[in-house]
This record gives sequence, structure tokens and C-alpha cells, in this order.
Amino acid sequence: MSDITTGAPARSSRLLSSFSVRDAGTLIGLILIMAVFAVLVPGFISERNLINILQQSSINACLALGMTLVIISGGIDLSVGPTAAIAAVISASLMVAGFPIPIAIAAGLAIGVVCGLVNGFLVAYVGLQPFIVTLGTLSTYRAIALIYTGGNPVLGIPQGFRSIFNGSVAGIPNSVAIVAVVAVLAWVLLKKTPIGEYLLAVGGNEEASYVAGVPIALTKVTAYVISGTLAALASLILIGRLGAAEPILGNLWELDAIAAAAIGGASLMGGKGSVIGTILGAIILGAMRNGLTLMNVQAFYQLLATGLIILVAMMIDRLTRGRG
Repeated sequence: MSDITTGAPARSSRLLSSFSVRDAGTLIGLILIMAVFAVLVPGFISERNLINILQQSSINACLALGMTLVIISGGIDLSVGPTAAIAAVISASLMVAGFPIPIAIAAGLAIGVVCGLVNGFLVAYVGLQPFIVTLGTLSTYRAIALIYTGGNPVLGIPQGFRSIFNGSVAGIPNSVAIVAVVAVLAWVLLKKTPIGEYLLAVGGNEEASYVAGVPIALTKVTAYVISGTLAALASLILIGRLGAAEPILGNLWELDAIAAAAIGGASLMGGKGSVIGTILGAIILGAMRNGLTLMNVQAFYQLLATGLIILVAMMIDRLTRGRG
């Protein structure tokens, strides 16, 4: 009985220190950014603009959730943008050719699974470095998308598909609802399943995980497959909004996904990350870009701000790890 009573407070303490505190800090950062733009930009905190921010953030949030799982496992996925491009052009071309929408959606998601499997296999079974693997597949997947389309966009996406990903229910965009469901599933995976424990263990200490019998290779492959699948889902959300699929879609998406994960507390050293923190990080980036756009700040300054945010997040992570 005493073991149970002492174990519960210990678990609660770990949860509070590793989950709530960092996420609360990210939330405070979001509130501060919103407050600054609320003062500088009239109408920034209007209901319409807030929903617009959530909708704009949904694509990056979807990507970043998959990226977070990969980072937690000790890897990195630089190929999410090109993966999304292949999934988008194939799904779009199938729909234009007359295939049913569910089949086109399934095909796009399957492309994400295949791309993730290739990355995971090369990392986990061939033993190549994640950075090198995904840097190589970044170019390879992009080239495949360009070759498949001849460099031309795929136009004429059916309205039925667009209503799935670009519609709304009770004023809430479908894309926001979809990513909310994905976030809940990712949280359950990370916190309530053995796979989540394996991801944290492998990223934290791979040698100790091997000794403990953790299926290291399968865990890494799983992380990359999820990342590829969510990249494909993000591309479907985007083409549902735009009504067209381009082979150059997803340029620099990996930067935004890594930034959102890092802002949310994921460590590029592996073994640490938060689903809620990642969602907040994606919203921070979305709010920042929305506010800067409304202030007519040029796009390359927004890119500069994203890079600086990544550096600051990494310094914060280094300080908190050193303190621990």
C-alpha cells in the first residue's frame, strides 16, 4: 500500500515537471505574442482572424506532430515537404482521372507511408545517419514529384474533396478539427502506449534501450512512417484549400515543422518532446506570421524570425538540460 501511495505522487511530480511546466512556458510565450500583436494590429484578436490563424497553423501543426515523434526518437526528417508534394500530385491526378475521392485520399496517405518506410529502413536497418538519409530523400522525392507531373501543377480538383478539407462545421474549419483529432491520437500514442515509451527510451539512450530489449529498429521505422503519413495528410489539407496540387508544394516545410517542435520543447538530442507544446509552437509561428503579414512586413523577415526562434528554443533547451 505504501509503495502505491508513494509511487502516485512521484508519477504526478514527474508529470508536472516534465509536461506542464514547459508547456505552460510555451503558452505564456503565445499569450505574450498575441498581446503584442493585439496592440500593434487592429482586429488581430477578432474571432475571424483567430480562426484564420488556427486554419493557417493546421498544416504546420500536422507536420510538426510527426516531426516531434521522429525527434523524440533521436532522428530528424528533412523530407516532409517533398513527401507532401508526391502525395499531393498523386492524389490530385487520381481525382482528375476520375477515381473516387476515398481512393485518392488513401493513395496519398499510402505514399506518405511508403516515403516514411524508405527513410526508416535506411536509418534503422542500413544504419545511415537520419540527417544524411532525409537530406538525400528530400532531393529524391522532390525530383519524383517534378518528373511525375512534368513540372506542371495538377488542376481541377473536385469540389467534393475540397469540401472535406476546406469546409467548416459550426464555424470551425475542418482542417482544424482534423489536426485536433491527430493531436489527441499522437498524445495517446506518446503517453499511453508502449510505442510512446519506446520512442522516449530510444531517443534518450539507445544503448540502454537495446539492453532493455526495446525493438529499436521497429521503433525508428514507426516514427518515420507516422511522419510521412502526417506530411501526406498536411498536403491533402493544403490542396483542399488551394484546389490545385503543385510538385513544388511543401518548400521549407521541414523548417517550420522543426521550429514548431523545438518551440514546444522537443530536443534535437532526442528523448524529449510534447504534443501539446508542439501544437502551441505551431500556433505561435502562425500567429507571428499572421501578425507580421497584417503589418506588411516582408516575407524574408518572417523567415529570419523563424530561424531566430529555432536558435532561442535550442538555447533554452540547452539551459534546461544543463540545469537538470
